[in-house]
Amino acid sequence: MDLAKITRFCDHLAEAERSGRGVEPLTSLDPQLTVEEAYHVQLKTMERKVNAGARIVGKKIGLTSRAMQTLLGVDQPDYGQLLDSMVVEQNGEIAFTQVLQPKVEAEIAFVLKHDLHGPQVTAHDVLMATDYVLPALEIVDSRIANWQIKLQDTIADNASSGFYVLGGRPVQPDQIDLSLAGMALYKNGELMNTGVGAAALGHPANCVAWLVNKLSEFDMPLRAGEVILSGALSAAVDAKPGDAFQARVAHLGEVGVRFTT
Repeated sequence: MDLAKITRFCDHLAEAERSGRGVEPLTSLDPQLTVEEAYHVQLKTMERKVNAGARIVGKKIGLTSRAMQTLLGVDQPDYGQLLDSMVVEQNGEIAFTQVLQPKVEAEIAFVLKHDLHGPQVTAHDVLMATDYVLPALEIVDSRIANWQIKLQDTIADNASSGFYVLGGRPVQPDQIDLSLAGMALYKNGELMNTGVGAAALGHPANCVAWLVNKLSEFDMPLRAGEVILSGALSAAVDAKPGDAFQARVAHLGEVGVRFTT
């Protein structure tokens, strides 16, 4: 592993946060950048943030739909890490100065009651280790200018993480068939798209199982109490100042957020 390159790319992405302007894709700077190197860029960035006082509170899973995997030419999801600084309260507000080029996705969030260690974790194992599920909005954002990303770019950029909101009411996973849970996403009161739990690798728990097994490659478990965003149930929707978003997930309730100027 080229530690100097990892550090250089961490600095490159940090410059986007400092300046508020997107930067050139890492894959343009180094077309040979590997997926493993990209994950190490992510890990180094998270290490810096934790050393500066942030706390890791969970994980997010991206690229769970076949359409997005096809778009980026990959055959598996990716993941990022959730920090306490990314949490937005239900129906809360996000100042647009805090984001660069945000998009909003509706998802199902898992909150764990037991640790999970890969490999060979199944969806059943995930459901048994889950305390409850909730509807969630994820605000994805990219430090790469104009979302000109390849897989390595989004992985290095913490899976294009921004903020997230948990809403609704806690429901135990054995009380609902999550693969059949319907979702509707609204922007300023207008229906933008719909989805269903099966859009996330057939069942959202399949996504979490993939995550646990992938994390085992880096000797990282999922811990009790962590929040896991299991993947978008439909296409991401662009956000502008003043926009309000709301998602409704069958049997789980509603979740909302607003962007201010």
